[in-house]
Amino acid sequence: MRVFWVLTIILLFPVSLQAQQKKSAKASPLFTAAGTPVSTDEFSYTYRKNHQNNPQDFTEEKVNEYLQLFINFKLKVAEAHSRGLDTTAKFNSEFKTYREELKKPYRAEEDALEKLVQQTYKRLTEEVRAAHILISVNADAPPADTLAAFQKAQDIRKRIVAGEDFEKLARELSQDPSAKLNGGDLGYFTALQMVGPFEEAAYATPVGGLSPVVRTRFGYHIIQVKDRKPARGEVEVSHILLRAGGDDGALRSKVFSAHDQLRGGRSWDEVCREFSDDKNTSEQGGRLRAFGVGALASVPEFEAMAFSMKQPGEISDPFQSSLGWHIIRLERQIPLPPQKEMEASLRRRLGRDERVQQSQQAQKSARRKAYQFAEQKETLEKVLAKADSTLTKADWTYIPEASLGSQQLFSVVNTPYTVKQFVAFAKKNQKVTRLAPRAYAQQLYDEWAEEKIEAAEEESLKRENPDFRNLLTEYREGILLFEIMESEVWNKASEDTVGQKKYYEANRNKYQAGDRVEARYFAATDKKIITEIVSKINHGDSLTGADLRRFKSVQHFRVYEKKDSKVIDRVSWVTGLHEAEADGQHYLVEIKRLVPPGIKSFSEARAQVIADYQDELEKQWVASLRQKYPVKVNKKGRKHVVAALTKK
Repeated sequence: MRVFWVLTIILLFPVSLQAQQKKSAKASPLFTAAGTPVSTDEFSYTYRKNHQNNPQDFTEEKVNEYLQLFINFKLKVAEAHSRGLDTTAKFNSEFKTYREELKKPYRAEEDALEKLVQQTYKRLTEEVRAAHILISVNADAPPADTLAAFQKAQDIRKRIVAGEDFEKLARELSQDPSAKLNGGDLGYFTALQMVGPFEEAAYATPVGGLSPVVRTRFGYHIIQVKDRKPARGEVEVSHILLRAGGDDGALRSKVFSAHDQLRGGRSWDEVCREFSDDKNTSEQGGRLRAFGVGALASVPEFEAMAFSMKQPGEISDPFQSSLGWHIIRLERQIPLPPQKEMEASLRRRLGRDERVQQSQQAQKSARRKAYQFAEQKETLEKVLAKADSTLTKADWTYIPEASLGSQQLFSVVNTPYTVKQFVAFAKKNQKVTRLAPRAYAQQLYDEWAEEKIEAAEEESLKRENPDFRNLLTEYREGILLFEIMESEVWNKASEDTVGQKKYYEANRNKYQAGDRVEARYFAATDKKIITEIVSKINHGDSLTGADLRRFKSVQHFRVYEKKDSKVIDRVSWVTGLHEAEADGQHYLVEIKRLVPPGIKSFSEARAQVIADYQDELEKQWVASLRQKYPVKVNKKGRKHVVAALTKK
């Protein structure tokens, strides 16, 4: 609801994102409200956008009417400013969210997450078969260990390039335990099945090629790409499993007996219940969740068989894996969905991906360079050293010495920011945390520095893009208008029952009603239910709870006017039972009594009373704002906008 009202407010004064002609920064004032001048350009720009599909509105009378509305709008925003609503944490958080979304189309770089979504979907359309050799090293290993691991991987790669056999070296030297069995062959995989750097290298290496040495959190890899082919999507299968263990000959005999029974016509579900050792699925016909290539890499025989089958209902011959003996039935093949269908799920999966974070960090570094961020590291070290446990308890007591407080921490576009300013920011934004004091001080410093860089970026965007500047103003003022209207009008009108009744009594004649009926109705999808209930009532029986539960919905007795309900409007307004049809539903309507024309009761008119009371409160409030804040309209400015907006 909050977003709806903010958007509604903005639509009152919309600004197009399309490129507009640049306006003069020194446009002549149209009026001054609460000491703030509003230019003719801003008013004309807003008026055109708000009336672009209504040529009949470009008259002097309409322009003057809108001018008064626009003045009222600016006065409400001025009152919100005077109450400090633009300084609250709630406002700052909400406006920051809108502001970041508005910036995206104007930034040179593509959004990191969106770029990764596009790239990932493209990769999902292809499967890669690759082998690797791993030299393990922890992500936080000492530099000497990291260098030694890298050098070892480089030496192995040189041996492969010189002609030595990749598979042989993988079995001998790879620290991936599975390499001794598979020669480093990982089989086919697609996007999101390997860690980011490994996936990047595999997709960047041609078939038959060898990747550079690649670092992941597991260590250093050398990757050999063996094959590529179009993605096969997912498959869904049911299976019968005879687990390995005991007499393999007996297991083999048993699985072929099960297969013979299937070929002889016995039902799959019966055979599955009798023979399968997978008790999690045997009672459900052995049904497994759909899976894609690489998902069952530990059981390659199972995956290979599942993807080799073509027709739903096809049953495999018995085959063996490390788990035991299997028979599988293909249920369905699921092709890769269109990109649009996958985008939402990909965004969720990729939102915390290390590649997004790396890309965002690169964009952050580029912004720092673009806005001439210059840091004084020695001064920063002195400040970080002052962090203690009071900071992590959100009660930092540090007061910088005069000599240090005036020192510059960094500058953005030649604007200096000092130690004293940072300490003030930290004290305002500190929260209880489990971080070490120095780490938390560094985090606060990074937030502050980024805030100043973003402010410089925003000022640059506003100078270069009038449409961005205007739209940002509209969102900011729209949020403030929502806040002030909620407290001054909407909440008061909806919560002040005494005021509502007083307004009703003073304006009773506004709430006249024509002919009415007191009625209720019941809805059902099956007309037979209506017929049976009518028969029961006609026999003098009362409706029971069981009777009412047969209906899809029940509307209790209330007073209706014409056009209040299309169901009530479809029956004759006489007391008794009536049947009606609307929108494919069947209705039983019971009219209890006819209500003559007259003034509605307060309860009947309450919704309309609240709306009217809101209007009255707003008129009174605007009148008080007109008294509180001086408004001065520039006659020349008004003449100018009228002429410009009514010009044929």
